[in-house]
Amino acid sequence: MTQAPAKTSYDVVIVGGAMYGSSVAWFLTDNPGFDGSILVVERDPTYEFTSTSHTNSCMRQQFSAAINVKVSQFAADFVKNFRDYMGDDPRVPDVALQSYGYMYLADNEAFAATLRESQKVQAANGAGTKHMTCEEIAAAYPFYNLDDIIAANHNLVDEGYFDGNTLFDWWKRSAKERGVEYLTNEVIAMNRNAAGTKVESVILKSGEVISCGTVVNASGPRAVLTSRMAGIEIPVEPRKRYTFIFEAEKPLERDLPLTIDPSGVHMRTDGTYYLAGCPPDDDPAVDYDDFVQDHSIWEEKVWPVLATRVPQFEAIKLRNSWAGHYAYNTFDQNAILGRHTEVENFIFVNGFSGHGFQQSPAMGRGTAELIAYGEYRALDLSPFNYERIAKGEKFIEKAVI
Repeated sequence: MTQAPAKTSYDVVIVGGAMYGSSVAWFLTDNPGFDGSILVVERDPTYEFTSTSHTNSCMRQQFSAAINVKVSQFAADFVKNFRDYMGDDPRVPDVALQSYGYMYLADNEAFAATLRESQKVQAANGAGTKHMTCEEIAAAYPFYNLDDIIAANHNLVDEGYFDGNTLFDWWKRSAKERGVEYLTNEVIAMNRNAAGTKVESVILKSGEVISCGTVVNASGPRAVLTSRMAGIEIPVEPRKRYTFIFEAEKPLERDLPLTIDPSGVHMRTDGTYYLAGCPPDDDPAVDYDDFVQDHSIWEEKVWPVLATRVPQFEAIKLRNSWAGHYAYNTFDQNAILGRHTEVENFIFVNGFSGHGFQQSPAMGRGTAELIAYGEYRALDLSPFNYERIAKGEKFIEKAVI
């Protein structure tokens, strides 16, 4: 059932109320330079089919671009000091960051060289990444089969996984308490001014026309559906990703790092169980409502890789599985932020291609700064701006999973 808005005009209208809509909304309320009104329009208040609900909630600093490293470093600090960031609210729980790291395995010299180059970038920015030989990997993690592996990168500092949904829940709850209006409804159209340089109002499914100062596209995999209402095309589409939770008959004696196998399969410890995932070999855009699982992927791709890479995983039992959607940026698989080059009050937080949860603190903060001050202040996020899409200039990030 749709809800009617309390007012007919808002300073900021955010289309989408999941992780990014709530991050931007909360950081706006926390920004001393902003005291305007905020409306968050969310089509599904259960969030059942959002990327937020299907996340594996991982965090890494192992990127090849320095700005991506810094974005994740702020996220790690935000998670570890969550209650402090949330105004020292005693109701806010501590959020643990399980720092057993990513383990990027290389089975050829070209990728090993890329890992070495990336490690230098990460180390120069304060990350704890170490480049490891096959012998060093075997000494630290003797459960791996390394017959085809020649090197790896690994980082045990502020890298692993966290309960991202706690961040989301508290951003949403705190934003509401601070006066942000969350509306169960759907934006179905936008009205621009005669020159086409500004969105003057949005039209809701229930018929109301809402005037707005700024529109934020936080629509996840549906981002292009929202941007088209303003006459804008962006290269974001839903791509299906699969997650599997399994139990091992003979559990490992220590945590399994989030291991990126050369096959594309990844695996990690998940409490008393283990988690694995992968993209399909054929990776097309899918329908927005298509969450059907392909069980052959587990039998034919994932399980054989697990058993080969970790021989103790020959005897395992699948306990749960699901398919979720990446908001996949087909242009360069990195976030699209900032203002549109022509429709000046239309702002993007889109196309995270699987990096969204770990990047949400820095991207939410930066977007709030952009709205409040007209510029990024804490961290220069301009490399992610939409302008690069218009110019056809790709943001190069070699560590995309």
